[in-house]
Amino acid sequence: MALSGPTKTVLQTVSVVVVMGALAWASVPFYDWFCRVTGFGGVTQTATAGSDVILDKTIKVRFDASLDRNMAWEFRALQSEMTIRIGETGLAFYEAYNPTDRPIAGQASYNVAPYDAGAFFTKIDCFCFTEQVLMPGERVEMPVTFYVDPEIVEDRDAKYTKHITLSYTFYEIDMPETAQAEAAPADTHTN
Repeated sequence: MALSGPTKTVLQTVSVVVVMGALAWASVPFYDWFCRVTGFGGVTQTATAGSDVILDKTIKVRFDASLDRNMAWEFRALQSEMTIRIGETGLAFYEAYNPTDRPIAGQASYNVAPYDAGAFFTKIDCFCFTEQVLMPGERVEMPVTFYVDPEIVEDRDAKYTKHITLSYTFYEIDMPETAQAEAAPADTHTN
């Protein structure tokens, strides 16, 4: 059965919209995967242990902290920078404080500058791997354990890096169900 001109045009238009929607939906996880694999956009790497190789060459790591404009927390790096040997495991701390009268859940996004160094900045453990929930008035110190992969000295572009900046931005997220149950006031009514 042949389709008429207007019906064919509508079906083609709907098909284009569906395909474009599917591509848009798939682009976010694909881009995230691409950035994690290549370090593009300052995305860091992860590891379960420190480097086996530690070089005599040092690199300065700077720490930056910021908040989304809608996030009510206070958030800062407890040290502005440190100098470590390439391959050496570093430990830095950030501090978050909830000055409000309500529990707030947050998730940190991060990046590394310069972008060329992202593929060589490796996190072993980080508060950014999980969501954080702070109760009213709660203040916490949050560690990040990391190293700079010794392969950075062999990379065509990244080998000239003298400073790396690790930046975090906290965003408010929906309260996880487990935290909602903990934050809910206990029912004090008895019959």
